[in-house]
Amino acid sequence: MLDFIYYPVSAILWFWHKVFGFMLDPASGYAWALAVVFLVFTLRALLFKPFVHQMRSMKKMQEFAPQIRELQAKYGDDRQKLAAEMQKLQSEQGFNPISGCLPMLVQIPVFIGLFHVLNGFKPGAPSNFIFDADDVASFVSADLFGAKLSNTISQSPEVLAMFGTDRLDMLLVGVPLMIAAAIATHFTARHSVQRQTADAASTPQAAMMNRLTMWIFPLFAIIGGPFLPLAILLYWLANNFWTLGQQRVVYRRIDREEAALAGAPAVINSTAVEPATDADDSARAADPATKDQPGEIPGVIEDRSRDADKPGESR
Repeated sequence: MLDFIYYPVSAILWFWHKVFGFMLDPASGYAWALAVVFLVFTLRALLFKPFVHQMRSMKKMQEFAPQIRELQAKYGDDRQKLAAEMQKLQSEQGFNPISGCLPMLVQIPVFIGLFHVLNGFKPGAPSNFIFDADDVASFVSADLFGAKLSNTISQSPEVLAMFGTDRLDMLLVGVPLMIAAAIATHFTARHSVQRQTADAASTPQAAMMNRLTMWIFPLFAIIGGPFLPLAILLYWLANNFWTLGQQRVVYRRIDREEAALAGAPAVINSTAVEPATDADDSARAADPATKDQPGEIPGVIEDRSRDADKPGESR
């Protein structure tokens, strides 16, 4: 049913295995592990632009959080009116919360697809989507320090023995991967929370979600790790490291854009006017010709012709 996901995922994994298998032994666990990691990098690179859009949408939602709360307080009893006003605000400000969730939504079927493809690598299997029997045998025999990439820590000793490994080897490799994945998940969430505005983070709902993302979600790697193939734990770890690095790059870009906009010249009557600087103010203060005389209206030239004595008149 989801072959339209399984085949592309397996194709990308196959490509990177051929690349690293050419440089290393095709049956090496390092070649297969690197193939899984670069599968993540490929998918995340394809989702870079949607990720940037997601960051911008989240930032806009934080900026307009006070307006959203005002609408909720004003139309809380009228769900239809509240929905219409929320839609109007989103249209005026140019952000769409649903489109901002696109990268996360896309990763879910990819994760399911990778899990399904990895489960297809079984001893003696004639094929696994685009992988032939030799590729299947290569993956089944691949290991990292004795732990098989296609196995889970929770599998029975008989199943592990059939793949040529045991629980101790799986624990020695799997537990560090689980801990590293949990730590990477925590710091990825922490970096995102630190970018929230004080007003957006002050609501009870936001505070609860921040606690969940920083402390509860990372526990999933610890609790669910024993039931996931080692290759999935590698995928999880690589995905979070990529997300953390990508967040830093995107946030720096957004900060530079905002700084540039803050220092952009104002436009008055189609003429760009540079904002006044401290140096400009000091120069004007030091020039007597630019000082306003007492009693004068700044910027208005006073007509002093009436002050001149006329012939025959005395003051």
